[in-house]
Amino acid sequence: MALYGGVFDIPSKAERAAELEAETAVADFWSDQQLAQRKMQELSLLRSQVNQWETLYRRAGDALELYQMAEDDPSLLTELEQESHALEGEYQKAEFALALAGVHDPDSAIISIHAGAGGTEAHDWAQMLLRMYLRWGEKRGLKTTITDMTEGEEAGIKSVTVEMDGPYAYGYLKAEKGTHRLVRLSPFDSANRRHTSFAKIEVMPVLDENIDVVINPKDIEIEVYLSGGAGGQNVQKNATAVRIRHLPTGIVVTCQNERSQTQNRESAMRVLRGKLYEIEQEHLLEEKARLRGENVQANFGAQIRSYVLHPYQLVKDLRTDVETGNTGAVLDGDLDPFMEAWLKQQVGIAEESE
Repeated sequence: MALYGGVFDIPSKAERAAELEAETAVADFWSDQQLAQRKMQELSLLRSQVNQWETLYRRAGDALELYQMAEDDPSLLTELEQESHALEGEYQKAEFALALAGVHDPDSAIISIHAGAGGTEAHDWAQMLLRMYLRWGEKRGLKTTITDMTEGEEAGIKSVTVEMDGPYAYGYLKAEKGTHRLVRLSPFDSANRRHTSFAKIEVMPVLDENIDVVINPKDIEIEVYLSGGAGGQNVQKNATAVRIRHLPTGIVVTCQNERSQTQNRESAMRVLRGKLYEIEQEHLLEEKARLRGENVQANFGAQIRSYVLHPYQLVKDLRTDVETGNTGAVLDGDLDPFMEAWLKQQVGIAEESE
């Protein structure tokens, strides 16, 4: 175990697992059901990671012994080669799992898409991104629910909020925070000129009630209004929609696609809690960078990816330099290569050279 260290830090994970196991033995452990369940989930994840790396360590030791034996018995080389390839594949899987080891990575997510300046062109781009993420969620087996949407005047959408319910939704989608840029020939321009559009992506974890995000009731204003828009016949045309304004930060969240005012209020509060949590995490990252003497900011609003449909076809992530000319596949939800490259970058896992 002492050999792991570095980014893997398996001894610390084993120590934390032992602490949680001791807590589960306390008589009143289950007195708080939600907190107990969350600790059990953390314990299960830690056990899985530690067992995975311990198994790899043992297999690597066995492979080394096999290598030494093969020096005298060449007939063992085929078995050694097969085990070597198998170990390499298992190692890469285990290594990537570390990129999804954040506290909230296993949780569901809330993603918001906001069209930038540019009117109809930007609104259409926001709708294209909505379809892209819905298709990505569908491929991963996530349950997707649009909780709020404001349509554009002529086409597309001005903004939309979607809950992505399923394991590791937040862990993957956090890689998408920032501004996404589209370059194409505009279908809304009679002169068929090239246009550039922007949209901002926000991603928040769906937090359980035990996460310490304090919202003072005096700091929020709640407005109820008539539902309408994207829900169509499924949205009741009465005062069920909810708008919540957080006065200290100026954050405004709305929800109108649930069937009752209570449900819309709960959904809006989930989004608000997530936004406030993300702001706090951003401030912590900036402070850590400042203390290290780095002249950088953890700016989630920075441009992260460019989608060029004319004069050539290219999607390029500006953070990792991962790119592809298959723009159709990306817009159809093939996002994992971009997400995984960024996640690996965050924990210092080097990309393999082609």
